[in-house]
Amino acid sequence: MIVGASVAGLTAAVTLRTEGYDGRLTLIGDEPHTPYNRPPLSKQILAGTWEPDRIKLRTDEELSALDARLLFGSSATGLDTAARRVVLDGGASVSYDALVIATGVTPNSLPGAHHLAGVHLLRTLDDALALRADLRRKPGVRVAVVGAGFLGSEAAAAARRMRLDVTMIDPRPVPMRRQFGDRIAALVGQLHKKNGVSMRCGTGVRRFFESGGRVTGLELTDGTLLDADVVVVAIGAVPAIGWLAGSGLELRNGVECDPTCRAAPGVYAAGDVASWHNNHFGCRMRLEHRLNATEQARAVAHNVLGENQPFAPVPYFWTDQYDAHIQAYGIFPADAELAVLHGELEGGHFVVAYGHRDRVVGVLGWNSPCELRKLRQLVVDRAPWGSILPAPQAVWPGRHLSASLR
Repeated sequence: MIVGASVAGLTAAVTLRTEGYDGRLTLIGDEPHTPYNRPPLSKQILAGTWEPDRIKLRTDEELSALDARLLFGSSATGLDTAARRVVLDGGASVSYDALVIATGVTPNSLPGAHHLAGVHLLRTLDDALALRADLRRKPGVRVAVVGAGFLGSEAAAAARRMRLDVTMIDPRPVPMRRQFGDRIAALVGQLHKKNGVSMRCGTGVRRFFESGGRVTGLELTDGTLLDADVVVVAIGAVPAIGWLAGSGLELRNGVECDPTCRAAPGVYAAGDVASWHNNHFGCRMRLEHRLNATEQARAVAHNVLGENQPFAPVPYFWTDQYDAHIQAYGIFPADAELAVLHGELEGGHFVVAYGHRDRVVGVLGWNSPCELRKLRQLVVDRAPWGSILPAPQAVWPGRHLSASLR
């Protein structure tokens, strides 16, 4: 049984069948839609350049060929590991021999936001379509984006492509600081400013203003008053583990697993919800990235079938904002050093390396995919930091370069 029908859940199901499992297979998903790709929600779907059919992960015919029981629009509400049963929202329960938990994350919100029209979260296809419709509701819509991580930055970029007035708000001094560190985050901030986004960094939201049940503006914690017709709340997410309370599983920052992604006998986790020990880096991780969900689900499916192999990838993630295609391999500890390996930071094309404990632990490319691919091996090999010096053009001691370590 697989609980969660996004990319991790579907990939686990497909891999099980591909690897020869011909037994009973159940795939449970809380959304009514067939599985779809989430990254385009904040980009092509929101901007209106793609329609929903384009992000389907499988056609109806391909889903039928899985020969699985598909319970879309059903939520798991409980787990009995002793009886090996999952309880569903209608009160029924379903038995399993092996369980894959792939329930992803739940977006955080703000006090007072839930009841207001015009205030949006962005996690599901329905969220994206509702936000897109609101952005088109009238000419000259004023947009406030609360949160400047991946999702907030991409939503702001999409709104600017629609030629809307956009203000981005974040308590950190620069956008994407937690993901990239100060040096690269400053470039992201410059990118947004160059494309017309008003940046309100170092502050948060104190309260909303409304009229007739619809948002009209915000007061920030620094006292600033902003007019806004639409507010996008993108302040992170938490693992969707509420339904697992009382199950006996270790639930801290997600479903805690061993290096093989096993949480308990017969129970595994994959994707955004899984917290596991990555032997390559020697630390526990929980990653909210598309490629990790796919790779981890494949590994879990193989382990369900008895391979029992550790999952120890080099994480990869990317973001597209305006004319910047940013890709990164590895991890980014808070005390890492930063060194330029290719290009110049101000030139719009570069690759930087992140060093930690005398090893190369991450590389990031800005509009430099070919050069980045060549340098990825440094992270795979955990190359000595000194081996890339003095070749780098510039080196900075790192501060606040966190993201992938949890």
